[in-house]
This record gives sequence, structure tokens and C-alpha cells, in this order.
Amino acid sequence: MSAPTLRWGLLSTARINDTLLATDPDRARFRAVASRDADRAARYAEEHGLDHAHGSYEALLADEEVDAVYVGLPNALHAAWAIRALEAGKHVLCEKPLTLDPAEAQRAFTVAEERGLVLSEGLMWRHHPQAIRARELVAEGAIGELRTVHAEFRFTLADPADVRWQAALGGGALADLGCYCVSGCRTLAGREPDIAHGVMVGGGDGVDAAFTGLLRFPDDVLATFSCSMRARHGHVLRAVGSTGELRLEDPWSGRRPGIAVRGTDDGWEELPAPSQRSAYALELDDLEAAAAGVAPLRLGR
Repeated sequence: MSAPTLRWGLLSTARINDTLLATDPDRARFRAVASRDADRAARYAEEHGLDHAHGSYEALLADEEVDAVYVGLPNALHAAWAIRALEAGKHVLCEKPLTLDPAEAQRAFTVAEERGLVLSEGLMWRHHPQAIRARELVAEGAIGELRTVHAEFRFTLADPADVRWQAALGGGALADLGCYCVSGCRTLAGREPDIAHGVMVGGGDGVDAAFTGLLRFPDDVLATFSCSMRARHGHVLRAVGSTGELRLEDPWSGRRPGIAVRGTDDGWEELPAPSQRSAYALELDDLEAAAAGVAPLRLGR
């Protein structure tokens, strides 16, 4: 990897920042943080070795020493602050989901394009070599004609005060976990669904504790997905074709990368897909490459 080309600011002091900060131990990338509480921002900056602390989100967006912003706010605030950051002239990595409103998503990407900036949604898994190779294998016909895709992401979220249990902040299993599953289905299908159905199990405060969905894609490709915040931890992404199938046992984090492929009458063949960098580091690399104009954005509009 070449040296970072952008100076980054964190729009919040949320715990989710830790995954990105871990990719930058020398703080070559991350320089600033913002909170609505100036004292909290100052403490956070000192604890994490950041050069600048801002007592408002607006102040960080006005910081001329910040080129790009990571929006790690609660889900309901993602799109609004991503758009404000773009309007302030910053490249943006927005934590998933960018929004649950298609029109709002289109507006955000339009603002980015009009200003010559890069906007990427934080579905880091798609930047990992195993995701890239899995998509290539399906597209190359390694399992024949694609027939079905299935994705799962589940864990137990025991803390009732967690923002993911709060409807007003955009919580729920579909928004927090299902976005990975839908992304997985779309990625392996290589096209957009034309029919979507779903059913949820409520978990209080109007959020979905669990969600199961069915998608139909052109060429009679079907996909199912299941996500839950009250089930045993697990995840998988699987594609079945006319002559074989493909499976990723750790699709979303890529900490245990590998692709299992088998033909109709054959055993499983394990295809390694290692990376010396985490999926979180790779999504930053890809955004910076796109911002520099040396590579297309892997996950944009």
C-alpha cells in the first residue's frame, strides 16, 4: 500500500471508530474528531492520538486540514451528515446503511458527483479479496448458471440500551445486519432484484429483532437472507448454480477468509483468499485511490 493521500476526520466518538483507527496505528490518516461535547472530543483525541478535537460536527466540516470524513453516527443520521460533509467539500466514507430511503441515497451520490468528490458506503466486506474473487467465480461460470443465493448474519445483542434497539435512531436487524445480507445477494447475483418480500419479528420500540427476506433477480435467480439480533452468532454467504456451489463461511469480516467451491459430484475445494490488510483498511485504500483518480470506486452509487 502507498502512503495515505487524505487527512481524515471522525464525525463522532462512537465505538465503531475503533475498527478504522486500528488500521492506522501511526495516525498517518486520522487527524481529527468531533463531538457535540467539546470535553468529550478533547478526551477522545488525547486517548487516541488525534491532532484536533472539535466541539461540534460543523466545526470538523469547516476544518481545512481535513480532506475526508468518516460518518459513524447512528443510522438515522448517516445520510444527512454525509450530504453535509460533501457540501463542505469532504470525501465521505459513511457507515452502513447510508440510508433506507432510495431517493436520499440518490441525492447523496448526486451531491458527490456534482462536486467531484467520493462517497462510499461502509460495507467493508466487498473490498476484501475473498468477496472480489467470489463474485468473479460466479460471473465466470465456476458453478454453472446461478440459481440461488443465501446470506445470513446474526448475533445476540443483549444490551437493551444499545442504539440498535432504538427505532428513532434507525435501529433494527434489517438496517444493521440485513444490509450486509442484501449486499451479499446483490454482489453474487451481479444484478438488481426486481421483486422483494420480507417478514420481521418485532423486538420492542418498533424495531425488528429479526428479519427474513426473499429477492428475485432477472434470469430467475432467487435469493433468501436472514438476520437477527437475538440468535446465536453466525454468518454465511452461499451461491448455488446448475453445476456446483460456492460458500463463504466468514463473508462479512474476512478475518478467516476462504472460498469453498464444489461441483455436482465433487467434494469441496478450498480456495484461499488471504489479505495482509483488513477489510476496513482496504475500504480506506480503495476510497483514497478513487479520490486520487487512480482507480474506480469499488462501492459507489
